[in-house]
Amino acid sequence: MRRVTLPPRADWVEQVERLGFAFHTIDGETYWDESAAIAFTLEEIERDIEGPTEAIEQLCFAFIEKALDHDEILTKLAIPAEHWDYIRASWQRGERNLYGRLDLAYDGRGPAKLLEYNADTPTALFESSVVQWDWLEQAMARGAIPRGSDQFNSLHERLIAAFAGLREPSPYRLHLTCVQGSPEDKGTVDYLTDCAVQAGLDARFTYIEELGLLTDGRFCDGANQPIETLFKLYPWEWMFRESYGSALAGSGCQFVEPPWKAILSNKGLLACLWEMEPGHPNLLPAFFEGDPRCATLSARHVRKPLYSREGANVTLMERGRVLDSDDGPYGAEGHVLQDAATNLFSADGKYAVLGSWLVASQACGLCVREDASPITKNTSRFLPHYIEP
Repeated sequence: MRRVTLPPRADWVEQVERLGFAFHTIDGETYWDESAAIAFTLEEIERDIEGPTEAIEQLCFAFIEKALDHDEILTKLAIPAEHWDYIRASWQRGERNLYGRLDLAYDGRGPAKLLEYNADTPTALFESSVVQWDWLEQAMARGAIPRGSDQFNSLHERLIAAFAGLREPSPYRLHLTCVQGSPEDKGTVDYLTDCAVQAGLDARFTYIEELGLLTDGRFCDGANQPIETLFKLYPWEWMFRESYGSALAGSGCQFVEPPWKAILSNKGLLACLWEMEPGHPNLLPAFFEGDPRCATLSARHVRKPLYSREGANVTLMERGRVLDSDDGPYGAEGHVLQDAATNLFSADGKYAVLGSWLVASQACGLCVREDASPITKNTSRFLPHYIEP
């Protein structure tokens, strides 16, 4: 694994916009950054990323079984008790999941370590699937990287297949939704809509603010059309708090991601997995804040809110001193403390976190986000990757 400095394409803006990638620059700052790429060996991908990603996913499924049998775990995760039966029912019905992203610390030496699981509303999908593959083909064609290079990336094909198999009978009608005012969220949902259409589905977009309830308790879109299946790029903890939260269970709507993903899209998962499998090679020691065992953590550790996103309210600490932090609205729900990863990739004064993609619980893609800080934020840059021949 190494960071390779490369000359960006002279017309890179035109090239990525040709693909429909509109949020390559966010708030005036470059997000898509092809001035460098991360090169891997095939062995690193298969042995240290692909295999462990699927192993962690199976460990997460075992944890769901345990959590649904122990109310005290659901309480620790700050999941409202009135939704526990709804979550249990979705798991017992075998409602299928679409995708997720494990964020990993990995520097090419030793096992990758789980930093968090973006199990419910991960973004960076379109650029991982389409934009960096297009970059790969052009980079080989112009001699910027060796011919015969490859990429850990079968996201597009896997997403189309997963949409077709989410529910029976197929094809079915699918609504997709996100909040207004977020180009990144809208771009992600637009891409997923395209995948759903390619899967043969009747796919329709509606903003989350347009969701309503019909008199029979079913959800409807802004045109009062009933919603049978809804992909929502909107966290479950927010859904539970909405005015229609009490109507979720009786709505007859199948949600993607399913309600049981609320158990995994929670930083408390990190402490619970460590308790289940202490010493697991792909896990870092982690405990709920206030647990006496926090005293056993390394001097350098990270404090994470249970519901934080994009690094918000995450604090890197050493012996009680704050080394780095990011502001945000989270934390009232509780925190976990996790050992700081010692194998976070760093080069040229920057830190990189790997995002290992799962579609239908199969590892099938990778993204790399780089920052001047060890805390990955929504301002971190996306670097393409390739596998050396």
